[in-house]
Amino acid sequence: MLMEQKRFIKVGLSQENFEAYVDMIDDEVLSFLRSDPRFKTYQQNDTSQWGDFHSFQTLSEITILTASRTLQGQEIRGSLDKTFAQRYLDLDGGFTPLNFMFPNLPLPSYYRRDRAQKAMSAFYINILRKRAEGPSEHEHDMMASLMGQSYKDGRELSERDIAHLLTALLMGGQHTSSATTSWMLLHIADSPEVQEALYQEQFENFGSPDGTFRAMTYDELKKLPVLDSVIRETLRLHPPIHSIMRKVIEDIPVPATLSAPSEDRTYVIPKGHFVLASPAVSQVDPLIWRDPLKWDPSRWSNADAAGHYSKYYEAGEKADFGFGVVSKGTESPYQPFGAGRHRCIGEHFAYLQIGTIVATIIREIEIRLAHAVPEHNYHTLITLPKEPCGIQYRRRHRASA
Repeated sequence: MLMEQKRFIKVGLSQENFEAYVDMIDDEVLSFLRSDPRFKTYQQNDTSQWGDFHSFQTLSEITILTASRTLQGQEIRGSLDKTFAQRYLDLDGGFTPLNFMFPNLPLPSYYRRDRAQKAMSAFYINILRKRAEGPSEHEHDMMASLMGQSYKDGRELSERDIAHLLTALLMGGQHTSSATTSWMLLHIADSPEVQEALYQEQFENFGSPDGTFRAMTYDELKKLPVLDSVIRETLRLHPPIHSIMRKVIEDIPVPATLSAPSEDRTYVIPKGHFVLASPAVSQVDPLIWRDPLKWDPSRWSNADAAGHYSKYYEAGEKADFGFGVVSKGTESPYQPFGAGRHRCIGEHFAYLQIGTIVATIIREIEIRLAHAVPEHNYHTLITLPKEPCGIQYRRRHRASA
C-alpha cells in the first residue's frame, strides 16, 4: 500500500505540474520579500542600508508558503492564518525522536498533536467536498491530482486517504527543504565569489539591460550549472537526515569481497537486526572526496575532481519499486535523499523548490555574514545550523547589472 500511495503522489509531481510550480514559488518569494517586516529596507527600495533576517526561521516560513501553494492548493495557501499555523506547530511537536520511539505517551504535546491531526484532516475533507460539489476555481495542484486515483484492487482513494496524504506532504518536506535552503544561503552569504556567479548566471539567462528579470521555466531551471552545483554541494556537506536505518526482515548474506576482502568468508546480517547508512559520514569520506569538509560547489563541474557528478550522483542501477523508475543509489556514497525503495519521491520537487527560492532571493538582494558559517546541530531530528545563523542583506542595485 505504501508503494501504491507513493505512486499517487508521483502523479502529482509531473513535468506539467513542475512547469506551473516555478511561477508559483517565484511569486510567493517575491510577495514575502515585499510584505514581511524583516525586509523593510527591501520594501523601501533602499540599496544602501543593510537589514538582517534569521536564516532558518525565515526559510521555514518561505518553504511552507511555497509548499502549500504548490503541493496543497490555493485554498490551503489562502488559509494559512494563525489557526492553521498553530495546528501545524502542534503537529510539528510530534515530529521528534521521542515520538518515533514512544508514539503514544500520555503527554500534553501528544494530545495537542492528535487534536491537530483530526482538525487538519477535517479541514482538508471540507475542501475536498466543496470541490466535489461542483466547478470551483483552483490551480492544478496535488489535491486535484489525488482526486480520482484508485488502488490496484479498484478501490478509490477516500476523502480520509487524500486528507492524510496531503498532511504527510505538508510535513514531509518542510524540515528538510527549509534546513537545506538555510544552509545554502549561509554558505552563499559567506562566499562572495559564488554569490556573484549565481547572480551572473541568473542575469545572463533571464536578465534585461534595466536589471529586471523574466520568468524562468522548469526546463531552464534544470540547466543552470552554478545553481545546480551549489544545491548538490550543500546537500553533500549538510545532508538533512544524517542517519538512515532499516530493519532486516530476513538474513542478508554479504559477499566476502565486500564484508571481508582479506578473508574467504561471507558475513550474514541476521533477521531482526538493524543496518544504518550515514550520509553525514560517507559524504565527507576523505578517501572519496577532495577537501571533504570544504564547501566547494566547483567540485561538481570539475571533471577531474573526486566528487564529480557523473561518478557519484547517480551511481548504480535503476529500479521500479511500484512508483516509477528511480536510481537505486545503493552503491553511491552520496545519499541525501536515501536509496532503494524508500528513496525520497520528492527529490525532484525539492530541487525545483530550493532552486527557485534561492534564484529569486539572489536576484533581489545581496547577502553577507557577520560571523562564520554555523556548526551542525545534531540534537535535532533534521540537521540544522547552530546559532548564530543570521544573514545580513541589502537590495540590489539594478542599474549596476
